[in-house]
Amino acid sequence: MDELSITVVIADRPYKLTINRSEEEGVRKAAAAIDNQIEKYASYFQYKDKQDLLAMVALQFSVSSIEYENQLKFRDQELMQRLSGIDKVLTEALAD
Repeated sequence: MDELSITVVIADRPYKLTINRSEEEGVRKAAAAIDNQIEKYASYFQYKDKQDLLAMVALQFSVSSIEYENQLKFRDQELMQRLSGIDKVLTEALAD
């Protein structure tokens, strides 16, 4: 494995990670997205500490992830129905 040790900063705390080199860009983008969202929430809401903001960001990203998964499931089901219909039409056409 081509592993790499990096440090990302989230909510002003450094986190050392060992990841695959191919994952570096994605991990850094994810950490930056979390930090950007924390800053956005900090400008809109009152908070006691960054843990409150981090919890809200985690909730937001989790909701977005669940919504995305649901959209993918719906698209997959729709695609399977359409492919089944095409298969049925082709099977009937070849049987004739």
